[in-house]
Amino acid sequence: MNREDILKKAQAENHGKDYADIEARYKGAWAAYVIGILLVIIVDCVNGFVFHKVNRGMDFVLFSMAFVTFLTKYILLRKRHELVVAIIWGVLAASMLTLWILQLCGVM
Repeated sequence: MNREDILKKAQAENHGKDYADIEARYKGAWAAYVIGILLVIIVDCVNGFVFHKVNRGMDFVLFSMAFVTFLTKYILLRKRHELVVAIIWGVLAASMLTLWILQLCGVM
């Protein structure tokens, strides 16, 4: 077998998936997630110092991202600890949503 035959056979076995592409997307998503977390922290700190209050809407978005990440991992892998972590992030996201709505209504 020559190199091209081996490559075609491997691609057929992998159903056309390019694992380098999948890995690049994974690393890109991870980098975007980390940058998003850092930006939310910076924005929260600036809002706290300048306006003396933190916009909980930003925290709601951040916690919702973590919730969806772990819920997806649970659905794909069926690992119970992923579900537990997803539930924790979901409760935190719901709490931040409630606080954000209270902020919008002027209660807080």
